[in-house]
Amino acid sequence: MKSDFDAIIVGSGIAGLSFALKIAEKGHTVAILTKKTRVDSNTNYAQGGIACVTSNTDDFESHLRDTLEAGDGLCREEVVREIVSDGPARINELIEQGLKFSQDESGAFDLGREGGHSQRRILHVKDMTGKAIEDSLIAAVEKSPRIQMMEHFFVIDLLTNRKLGKKDEENRVQGLYALDVQSGKVETFRAPVVVLSSGGASQVYFYTTNPDIATGDGVAIAYRAGVTVENMEFIQFHPTTLYSTSGERFLISEAVRGEGAVLRDLKGDTFMKRYHAQADLAPRDVVARAIDAEMKKSGSPHLWLDITGKSSAFLKDHFPSIYARCAKLGIDISKEYIPVVPAAHYTCGGVVTNISAETSLKGLYACGEVSSTGLHGANRLASNSLLEAVVMAHKGAQAVRDYLSGVGVSEIVLPSWIDGGVQDSDEQVVLSHNWEELRRTMWDYVGIVRTTKRLERARTRIQNLSEEIQDYYWDFTVEPRLLELRNLIQVATLIVECALMRKESRGLHYTLDYPDHSKEKVDTQFRGSGD
Repeated sequence: MKSDFDAIIVGSGIAGLSFALKIAEKGHTVAILTKKTRVDSNTNYAQGGIACVTSNTDDFESHLRDTLEAGDGLCREEVVREIVSDGPARINELIEQGLKFSQDESGAFDLGREGGHSQRRILHVKDMTGKAIEDSLIAAVEKSPRIQMMEHFFVIDLLTNRKLGKKDEENRVQGLYALDVQSGKVETFRAPVVVLSSGGASQVYFYTTNPDIATGDGVAIAYRAGVTVENMEFIQFHPTTLYSTSGERFLISEAVRGEGAVLRDLKGDTFMKRYHAQADLAPRDVVARAIDAEMKKSGSPHLWLDITGKSSAFLKDHFPSIYARCAKLGIDISKEYIPVVPAAHYTCGGVVTNISAETSLKGLYACGEVSSTGLHGANRLASNSLLEAVVMAHKGAQAVRDYLSGVGVSEIVLPSWIDGGVQDSDEQVVLSHNWEELRRTMWDYVGIVRTTKRLERARTRIQNLSEEIQDYYWDFTVEPRLLELRNLIQVATLIVECALMRKESRGLHYTLDYPDHSKEKVDTQFRGSGD
């Protein structure tokens, strides 16, 4: 098995696949390591679409304003402007690769509208946009002779000059350790460039729209390597996920509200006009808090989403997967209200990067949900995430090519993984119990509405779990569930510490103890030791 590459991509979503293709185009060898299969990514679950200015009735300034307003004062305006303005070129590249966005009867893009957007600008492929993009990119990757896709490889940690004892040299990436999940063996990979594109961390919460892969691996790996992480308190809860007594949380796309759906309480009354001028199309943080407040006020287990004003033919055409999924559960959404509740959805903070996807560690890049570029600020504008991924992959790949042109062949010998005296664990119940306790703690104490007392309770519980899992990590053979829990605990710690640091309510962070904005606009940042 080949283990030396010019670049290693961690994750196989839109960010990682786009990054890999761009690097390989210039003749570099690339490995894509994904802890499950190549199609296991958050991208596959993205229903709504990709926000981009493509209509002559829209413009960049409007998209910029909408993004800044949703971000509640913490977006970096120069970053927003660059990503928004570069969007059309990246969309054209996706189309050239064979992606076909939905069109109206005239042949123009069938643009959707979502919360926080002042214009229709959401390009989509029915309600399966993410899957369509993923399929298109994977097909392109499979044709590239310079890209090797390696499934079932779980990246554990980076190898850097500092970790290798070369503290008199500039710290930079030399490679990484990854667990071959199928063989159970930890392999050593050498590469001067590593790109983290492993998605977000919403599995840290008990209820989430994300698949089970969203365990914050990239954030935890970067932090342990000494990289700066910021604004982890800004966890976006999607306002409308399907409620069921079984605990299932299926995303009901914001595009449904863009086509006229309204939220109702259990009496059937609408309520969003009381919370925001844009009513049901308000930014996500506002809608999620409004639903949370209405549920707490009435004691309701859920609220209703009403799209009965549209025909079944319209809904089957525009939202085929949502229509079919609800029908399978006995809900005809053209005639019946949909029971909905919020659920953890997107990590707006993450590994700090510049506009070239570069982190504070030489040779380490981050792209997609794992990163914090300044685009999202305190609250992500709907459908800006896929836009960010393709634009930042393009810019990051240019930076990687420049970096590789100036990096010589490393003479550092990379050590093999040493298990020491560890043994296989016969106490899987410990992992299962701690996994559930962590996610319950985060849901109960670090949710949509917070208090300092709740956050401090969460901190104490998570610290106990951290100590227990660290002992477990060193005593037993590594395996995926342990590695994921280790990463989730690290991410949970960062979320709580960032939340405690922010003495205000802004965007997705709302605390009863500090309900107003602070006059200062600051980012909450932490940097690992990297030792």
